[in-house]
Amino acid sequence: MTISKFFKKIFSFYLWGNIFAMIAVLALVAIGVRYGLDLYTHHGEKIVIPDVKHKSFADAENILDKAGLKVVVSDTGYVKSLPPDCILEQTPVAGKIVKSGHVIYLVINSDTPMLTLPDIIDNSSYRTARVKLISMGFKVGEPMYVNGERDWVYGVLCNGKSIVSGQKVSVEDILIIQVGNGMRDASDSVFVDDSYYEYYYEDSPNDSSTINNGEVEQSTNSETTEPAAPAPSGDVDQFQEVTVPDV
Repeated sequence: MTISKFFKKIFSFYLWGNIFAMIAVLALVAIGVRYGLDLYTHHGEKIVIPDVKHKSFADAENILDKAGLKVVVSDTGYVKSLPPDCILEQTPVAGKIVKSGHVIYLVINSDTPMLTLPDIIDNSSYRTARVKLISMGFKVGEPMYVNGERDWVYGVLCNGKSIVSGQKVSVEDILIIQVGNGMRDASDSVFVDDSYYEYYYEDSPNDSSTINNGEVEQSTNSETTEPAAPAPSGDVDQFQEVTVPDV
């Protein structure tokens, strides 16, 4: 290749056009990432959380929505002096600075008191569970007996539905405790410990019984041992004849 052809290729429009095109693409990608991240993360955006405590849920939702914030009801409580559907707590608290789209968690006042079911299912006796529930303010009805260990708590029903520990229940609802009646289910299996039979029969060498899967089998023997002759009766006196010589 001659020097003239070499310089002609270096300064060709096709080569430099491709180089400038790649530089332009890289610049556009960098600018897009820079401003795209700012747009995605709401860079520089500041929203002061308004105070919605003691407002109705409808008013609080409207205020927070206008501020560009999302609303999620996280829990319920009960304050007798406040009306139902009133906001008791908010998280984060009012006055904090967040970005648009931030979630505000609200606690709403219930029309009836709500209590949390304690951990009594499969964890206590009926008497202990009943005393604990009544002391907490729950209403407890007559127990429902189910197959299982006697007086053991197997479940709790509220309005005909099973509830679990940690679930909130209205104090106006009546709880039914499911209690074991001391009877087994037909599906329950009874297992026999073979080691008991092995221990019981290991010192009996003349016993021809065997154990098969927990069942004792008596083997038959064609040879029988004749019974010993009966001892002489104690009523009969036995004498030995003695000859006395003449004097």
